[in-house]
Amino acid sequence: MQTLKQKHRPFCFSVKGQVKMLRLALTVTSMAFFIIAQAPEPYIVITGFEVAVIFFFIILYMLRLDRLIDCLFWPLLDIINSMVTAVFMIIISVLALIPETTTFIVLGGLFS
Repeated sequence: MQTLKQKHRPFCFSVKGQVKMLRLALTVTSMAFFIIAQAPEPYIVITGFEVAVIFFFIILYMLRLDRLIDCLFWPLLDIINSMVTAVFMIIISVLALIPETTTFIVLGGLFS
């Protein structure tokens, strides 16, 4: 009897990969709006840090390094990263809505 082998699905075409790519695109868009509006530096630094972390996870999953480095529980790190990102982005979104901000800063806050 022939055993059925699971077909390997590339990370970019999986649902998890598509969500990560969408998250990266929205964070880059938010950072671009903050840069264009010359927002305060913490807005740009925090969104830039999030872009770097999301990009790190995308590269990690694309190269399948999560399968090689099994001493860490990668799904837990991914969940912790998502929770920290959500807290930072909520803070930035609320601060971006302060009355003395420009339109681009408000757009950056809405995209984050």
